[in-house]
Amino acid sequence: MRSTLAVIVALLATPAFAGGMKDMSGMDEMPGMDHGAMPHMMSGALGAYSMMRDASGTSWQPDSTPMAGIHGALWGWSTMLHGGIDLVYDHQGGPRGGDKTFSASMLMGMAQKPLGPGTLTLRAMLSLDPLMGKRGYPLLLQTGETADGVTPLIDRQHPHDLFMELSAAYSVQLAEGSSAFLYAGYPGEPALGPPTFMHRFSGMDDPAAPIAHHWLDSTHITFGVVTGGVVWNGWKLEASAFNGREPDRHRWDFDKLSLDSAAARLTWNPSPDWALQVSYGYIKSPEQLEPAIDQHRITASATYNRPFADGNWQTTLAWGRNIMSGGGDTLDAFLLESAVALGNHTVFARAERADKDELFEAPDPRAGRIFAVSEFSLGYIYDIPLAGPVKLGLGAMGTVYDPTCSSRG
Repeated sequence: MRSTLAVIVALLATPAFAGGMKDMSGMDEMPGMDHGAMPHMMSGALGAYSMMRDASGTSWQPDSTPMAGIHGALWGWSTMLHGGIDLVYDHQGGPRGGDKTFSASMLMGMAQKPLGPGTLTLRAMLSLDPLMGKRGYPLLLQTGETADGVTPLIDRQHPHDLFMELSAAYSVQLAEGSSAFLYAGYPGEPALGPPTFMHRFSGMDDPAAPIAHHWLDSTHITFGVVTGGVVWNGWKLEASAFNGREPDRHRWDFDKLSLDSAAARLTWNPSPDWALQVSYGYIKSPEQLEPAIDQHRITASATYNRPFADGNWQTTLAWGRNIMSGGGDTLDAFLLESAVALGNHTVFARAERADKDELFEAPDPRAGRIFAVSEFSLGYIYDIPLAGPVKLGLGAMGTVYDPTCSSRG
């Protein structure tokens, strides 16, 4: 057994990233906004439902999930802005570990207005994660992508790109409770997997990416995606054409646009507190260092959200399977995460188990062997209200890893 400790030295955020998020209705307009007539409050980007249902890309979360932000009006558009900055000291124990102090950040802006027979929603999401360097930060048992185009990242989490999403969605109501939509992004997110980890209330306060990231939501930054679908009450059926290659090591630019992969997802929100999804994707040549290997990915997830007085509780259970082309390995990953926010206090936890075949490089005799590894994390954040909607959060997280559960291959 090995352990690691990630300490959040400071978390500076709008309410979208602060514990104990509240309803958005009390948010003030941004300075410089048009103080004329306020357009209607934003609706869902894909149909006539509450915008609280929308998560990353075209994915859904439970309608009861809190989503705070700064709302306003600009030139006839309804607008929203939210984001956060984390300053993290990360200590990963053991001979494979390391130490680093780094900053992770995200800023997202949205604008929406009626256009013709439907509604147009624009979204931009940016991050200064490239400032942490191409090698990202230490994270035991994490694998995927490369920092130099030659060697894989092992026991490290890569940084996000500067441009995480630049997208547009257009929806048209077909009948009471039903709509059709088209979504396009460069970059954007295809219809594959649950909402990405930084947009799930159950996982957004965890300073580390899941080790199951490349089984569930690694396609959340895709340089080229087009998705079409239909919504009927609590159901959504959608399909995407997208770029299967993960972003390269150059994190400040735009990658080559391609639509060489495909995915489909069925989502059902049976009640305001639940969101369920199953999805399948064919991902062409996702890894730069293994261009001849394609993936077939299957995912399923369930998210339960429970709002209560002065707080919120959300839990996500997810499974992902990667099937490598050419008779390659079949690898599974499981994730269970939960977060409870009460007033200024947030407690969060994550448990994972994943089949990993990239933990060792040749000529190590363990290269290519599959190890079923697991981890358990537990953390706490205390929020200090500052000016307006901004909060400062202080917290810590500890993780226990089991890198030797079993192996095969």
